[in-house]
Amino acid sequence: MKSGNWARLLIVAAPLLIGLSGCGNFWQAPSTTTTTCTSNCTKLSSGVFYVLNQKTNQVAALSINSGSLNTIGTYPLPLGGALAMVLSPNGSFLYISTLNGIYVYTIGSGGVLTLGNGSAAISADQATTMQVDATNSWLVVGVSGVAQLNAIHLSPSTGLLASSSEQEQIVTLPATTVVQLAISPNDSSSCTDCYVFVAMGTGGTEEIHFSPSNANPFGGKGNTPVLNSGGGANAVAVDPSNLLFYIGESDALPADAASGGLRAFIIGATSITENSGSPYSSGGTGPTAILPQTDYVYVANTAGSSANGKIASFSLTSSGTSSAPVYTFASLGTLSSGIDPIGMAVDSKGNFLLGVNAGGDPDLEAYTMSSGILTSALSVATGTDPVQAIAIAAAP
Repeated sequence: MKSGNWARLLIVAAPLLIGLSGCGNFWQAPSTTTTTCTSNCTKLSSGVFYVLNQKTNQVAALSINSGSLNTIGTYPLPLGGALAMVLSPNGSFLYISTLNGIYVYTIGSGGVLTLGNGSAAISADQATTMQVDATNSWLVVGVSGVAQLNAIHLSPSTGLLASSSEQEQIVTLPATTVVQLAISPNDSSSCTDCYVFVAMGTGGTEEIHFSPSNANPFGGKGNTPVLNSGGGANAVAVDPSNLLFYIGESDALPADAASGGLRAFIIGATSITENSGSPYSSGGTGPTAILPQTDYVYVANTAGSSANGKIASFSLTSSGTSSAPVYTFASLGTLSSGIDPIGMAVDSKGNFLLGVNAGGDPDLEAYTMSSGILTSALSVATGTDPVQAIAIAAAP
């Protein structure tokens, strides 16, 4: 077992956790205790963000105000253990997958959550990874142990199923290990180069055409395997302009003692090709999360189940022509994180990069960003430890 995947494998095998059924609107009062920034960030504030705590089966709504952490609410999840979380691009709905299915929460004023759909699951899928497409019309989910992806048609205005008779659309995969998926961020009815990318561990990475205007958004064009170095594909991401696609692989650089690497591919009109110089060393034994920005890329890397991981930073510049672009990546260094970093997000104000660590020490870290260089600002717990924070989502 590769150490970078322990938290994801654990969530599949976890015993059923008994939560508070029917108490979706219950929340704990905001904490009166705040943790203050340790660096020059006392005047900075963030937008609302959410952290999914698996061990305590709850989601915490948080923000940073004038350099101090503020707890908006802590919400026990319905019956079933927490597996994954995603926020809709329109910022109106939060989807949380559990061992009992997928639930939808509406996001109210100040980031307060309310359990929707009469407190019932909108799908029985035990999704271990999921994303909502840019049109807010499709929830694409992967279930570890099942060699397929499911697409659930949504109403962008209600966040519920588009109709009561909706049937999931399915595309088969060549491997049963579904670690992580990503969707092209500018998918639309007219997009010809939009995809779903799926990291499948040692099964490699799959590329699937995605057309949200179709009754079956997977498009019927089939799947295309993406080059795999022979290591495990643990993370996938697409840059905000849909120009580059990334894979985080263990053993991407076998000659390195820390063999985790970031692979970068150029998305063309008819093909996807690996960028010159790829893969790039990202430190650690394998990447677990990739966060692309316009000019920078951040990669969270595990170093084992009991060791602190790293977050690597890269700058990104482009050259060449529009038909034959060349991208240059330059390392901006790495910072130590908590144990098994597993998710990252940038808050809506762009002041903080936020990271969660499944192994704790700490659960949540906030970094300020300056020309792509990270500086640790806050290190805090997201509940009564151990909470095992497995996902983070920032409101747009």
